[in-house]
Amino acid sequence: MRQVGKAAAVLLALLAVSSLAPPSAQAQELQITGPLAGAPAVRRLRLRRDSRFDVAPAVSFTLLDEYRRTIMPGLRATYHFTDWLGAGLFGGYGFQYNASLTDELQAKAIDDRNCQNNPHTLPCKRSAVSLCRGSECLADKQLARLQWLLVPQVTFIPFRGKVSLFSVLFVDTDISIFLGPAIVGLQQRKDCAEGTCAQDSAFELESGVTVSPSGGMGLNFYPSDFISFGAELRLLPYSWNTSGFDVSGPNDVPDNVIDGDDRAFQFNSMLTVFVGVQLPTAVVVSD
Repeated sequence: MRQVGKAAAVLLALLAVSSLAPPSAQAQELQITGPLAGAPAVRRLRLRRDSRFDVAPAVSFTLLDEYRRTIMPGLRATYHFTDWLGAGLFGGYGFQYNASLTDELQAKAIDDRNCQNNPHTLPCKRSAVSLCRGSECLADKQLARLQWLLVPQVTFIPFRGKVSLFSVLFVDTDISIFLGPAIVGLQQRKDCAEGTCAQDSAFELESGVTVSPSGGMGLNFYPSDFISFGAELRLLPYSWNTSGFDVSGPNDVPDNVIDGDDRAFQFNSMLTVFVGVQLPTAVVVSD
């Protein structure tokens, strides 16, 4: 009888707990009625890009260059099919200047050793394949250059809003993401065969073209109906021999040959600043 009593007490306790448990949640569709029924989420939205051309003169600066830095004036032209999707071209032509490492190499590794007049010294023999001879020869004959760039690209605008300055000045802002194949014009040290790479004639730059994926992100501001400005960060991954050195061969060791084994894959990057003009000048406003 005691066991039956205990079992009945446990059963009554379980029934009490289950009766206190909250009912299961069920989704319920909310029906909006009245004057807001069927209304859009945002009214009178200023569509800064919809059905407009965007022409933007720009200046780009390459980042994290070891030997030669590039300043690239250029232009970006884009047509936007909607406020969030566009297609266009970006391009520019590069002008180079030396990084501090290049000036130190020229002064200490070339000018001070004077290998042009003393080619048989041990330091000159060991560096004969990888270092040119002569004043300013590194910049003129050996170090690679980014000459020009042309990128057909698609632009997506996933985020937009406003930026407030002290709750007084409000500026329309958006973030853009762009992707496309980049056609890159390069100059780099020409290939040479074993036994010829130490000759003066082997230190020459050769022009070429490579194709690379290109992509990045931009931050855009709109202070007026048809003027914008902003900045973009662009990545250009491709292989090249920036130094012109003999750094690698078939077994990952220098082989006294300048060829494709000496080219290293790099995520080349650049920062672009621009001022854009949108045409037509009137902004489309939603209902």
